[in-house]
Amino acid sequence: MNAPKKKTVIISIIIALTILGSGLAAKNFFFSTPKATFITADAVKMDLEESVLASGTLKAFKTVAVGAQVSGQLKTLRVALGGKVKKGQLLAEIDPVIQKNALKDAEAQVENLRAQKRSRQELLKQYNRAYQRQKLMSAKDATSKADMEIAQSQLESTRYDIAALEAQINKATIAVDTARANLEYTRINAPIDGVVISIDTEEGQTVVSTQSATTIITLATLDTMTVKAKISEADVTRVKPGLETYFTLLGDADKRYYSKLRAIEPGPVSSGTNSSTSSSSSSAVYYYGLFEVPNVDNKLKVSMTAQVTIVLNQVKQALCIPVSALGDTQKDGRTTVKVLEGGIAQSRNIRTGISNNVQVQVLEGLREGEKVVVGDSTSLPKTESSNMPPRGKH
Repeated sequence: MNAPKKKTVIISIIIALTILGSGLAAKNFFFSTPKATFITADAVKMDLEESVLASGTLKAFKTVAVGAQVSGQLKTLRVALGGKVKKGQLLAEIDPVIQKNALKDAEAQVENLRAQKRSRQELLKQYNRAYQRQKLMSAKDATSKADMEIAQSQLESTRYDIAALEAQINKATIAVDTARANLEYTRINAPIDGVVISIDTEEGQTVVSTQSATTIITLATLDTMTVKAKISEADVTRVKPGLETYFTLLGDADKRYYSKLRAIEPGPVSSGTNSSTSSSSSSAVYYYGLFEVPNVDNKLKVSMTAQVTIVLNQVKQALCIPVSALGDTQKDGRTTVKVLEGGIAQSRNIRTGISNNVQVQVLEGLREGEKVVVGDSTSLPKTESSNMPPRGKH
């Protein structure tokens, strides 16, 4: 091969190698996979609690609707709304005229029957003397058998009349006691110590008490309040009496009121709608959980809304990581997480404890301060612009 041809071949090889190198460099520059970056969180110690949340309503520990057992005009109301009363204190008076007249009428009926009884008793004495004479005369055959039978019949009949009058007197005496009680019912006294939370009947109104007692005022014991927390059927199987509870108010979310769950009502309280034209039901079922809290300063009011927390489990200074760092659960109950070691995410199996759906307790498999991966750049969605090489200026 002569020198010009050899030179041409060498130049062609150099050009080809240059183009190939440029292509590889461009590919690495524009199309290489970017190095993954990780979002991590430290394994730290904190107080952790597993709980059930519920919406609750405040009720008075004891509420009594004080009503009228007799009819009449409400003559006097001796309490005001919000006033405190003592047991036995006079609250209201109903016009007693009707009840006084009824008592007088019942007492007069008793006196009438007693007078009739005395009259019959005198007649009984007369008939008894007549019967005794007839017996003496009959022994001497000085009277007829018919006269003897008439005397005996009058005596026995009068005795029965007296027995009937005694029964009527007993009945009339009961009527007197009832009338006297009705007269006492015109003075309405407080059955408990409490606070007047509502006045349902004003002075001058006519109270008609026929089948049921008409409510005049409502008393409540407010030194202690009962919280009725609506627990969903999904959570009610996890709670039981004796668990620690606390709640906050809508107007004071920073203050917690602590207590213990006293009871769970066995009957459900349903809410929602049921459609008769559909076989499926959209109703949600709840059960009331009950507990009490002191209300010494009367800050808690009836019907306030409470954000209730029922504590199932709690751990002080537990080693915790975010729930989002958890991976698959293994057959042995352990859970996979990725731990960042030297810039590389290494898989590791850990055993977890309680969780509040944000943080989860780590029982073993991690040390405090280790970083767990909660996300990385490879999981981010690729955009069209990230796959296109940058345009140069023309």
